[in-house]
Amino acid sequence: MFPFGRKGPSGFSSSSTAEEVSSGIDGSGLTAIVTGSSNGIGAETARILALRGVHVIMAVRNVESGESVKESILKQKADAKIDVMELDLSSFQSVRKFASEFNSSGLPLNLLINNAGVMAPPFALSQDNIELQFATNHLVGHFLLTNLVLDTMKRTASHGGKEGRIVILSSEAHRYTYSEGIRFDRINDVSGYGSFLAYGQSKLANILHANELSARLKEEEGVNLTVNSLHPGAINTKLMRHHGFIQGVIDWVGKYFIKDVHQGAATTCYVALHPGVKGISGEYFSNCSISSSSSLGRDVGLAGKLWEFSSQVT
Repeated sequence: MFPFGRKGPSGFSSSSTAEEVSSGIDGSGLTAIVTGSSNGIGAETARILALRGVHVIMAVRNVESGESVKESILKQKADAKIDVMELDLSSFQSVRKFASEFNSSGLPLNLLINNAGVMAPPFALSQDNIELQFATNHLVGHFLLTNLVLDTMKRTASHGGKEGRIVILSSEAHRYTYSEGIRFDRINDVSGYGSFLAYGQSKLANILHANELSARLKEEEGVNLTVNSLHPGAINTKLMRHHGFIQGVIDWVGKYFIKDVHQGAATTCYVALHPGVKGISGEYFSNCSISSSSSLGRDVGLAGKLWEFSSQVT
């Protein structure tokens, strides 16, 4: 567990845990979708939300792993409300199927936690022939899914009188992308592909997506929804499994310098649940406090261009 951290304006720090930042918060009556919740910080986010009384929909690629996480949560809170649904964020078809089934269920939707992602794999294409990181981390996983459940979130917020929150996980890696930020005309260009630069590109897209959606929702009268992006911190999960040496170093020394999953899920749970975030939208959070993204992350024109590009592709 990362032991250090100075408290920020929120009163929490980099060493705060998800359990600490959500202490005393009653999430009863709320329903949340958490993508990628069968492992890592997604599983911890699902656990904490369920412990706080939220009805959690675990949207996972591996249903068997999701059921295992669900059972472990139920051992801690026998009356926890948890459902597991299949969702492959590298597939347009899977996302559309998931959204259709969820929207038809009649369930409300207060919180959408776009958590799932892949990090720095060798060049590969998604099922829909789009560079895998851009597809999974932004285009299919976050952008399309959010659009498909957005009307349900609007209705829930309107009828229930509670603020709906969309939380999009990004990363400080957004600062290390291609020089133009988003390579709109070269997304699938294998010759210029850099695994870490492509990861940074997808994480920059997360911030731009959140900012643009927030701006659009603010223009709609009476829509009680907020959208924020965040950096969860450097966390010792298995995202670096494609780079064995680096993962080995992380496993060896990470406990001294890197957050564990309990700390890694803290900012997500803070932005999703804490009353101190009420009414705040279009911001980038780190260590449970508002932070500042790169200049590209604040580029309104680039955000608008990404929105139009993403809308055309999906």
